[in-house]
Amino acid sequence: MSDDHTHVQDFFGARAADWDSRFPDDGPAYADAVAALGLREGGRVLDAGCGTGRALPPLRAAVGSAGVVVGADLTPAMLQAAVRAGRDGDGRLLVADVAALPLRTGSLDAVFAAGLIAHLPRPAENLRELARVVRPGGVLALFHPIGRAALAARQGRQITPDDLRAEPNLRPLLAGSGWRMTSCVDEDTRFLALAVRAR
Repeated sequence: MSDDHTHVQDFFGARAADWDSRFPDDGPAYADAVAALGLREGGRVLDAGCGTGRALPPLRAAVGSAGVVVGADLTPAMLQAAVRAGRDGDGRLLVADVAALPLRTGSLDAVFAAGLIAHLPRPAENLRELARVVRPGGVLALFHPIGRAALAARQGRQITPDDLRAEPNLRPLLAGSGWRMTSCVDEDTRFLALAVRAR
């Protein structure tokens, strides 16, 4: 396992048991972000870096019983927390690295990624891998339940110009990784960037 993986697993593994109780009011923001994907009944969607699976219930509701929902996370403890919360009934859970997803090329309609981009060791490569598994015209949602400024304040730091989620940085990063950004919202109450898989 690489040092990047060890760091991520250590960080999230130590926080998995009480993750949901630390952020109990995020549910509506997740539901709104999932709605922005425009999923249809029978759709196929990946929650990349799904953590405790907070997005899985709205994703399942969006695609219905005929759809496919997969939650992938690098940290087994987070997936165990998802199971304890009963969210494994809303999607198939996989211990997987977004750098090498065990999914067929073009097999998905969309990817939902909450809080993921800041933890990607090689963002351009990792976003290309997400593009690989999505059909042309499919959608990517990069989401966080609070905006960049609010998150920085929560963490006791300042926003820096190199923040990957800043639109001037994110737009070319996505473009170079097989995506075309269609919108970016950065408010205190949410961050949501939507992109379409280039043809």
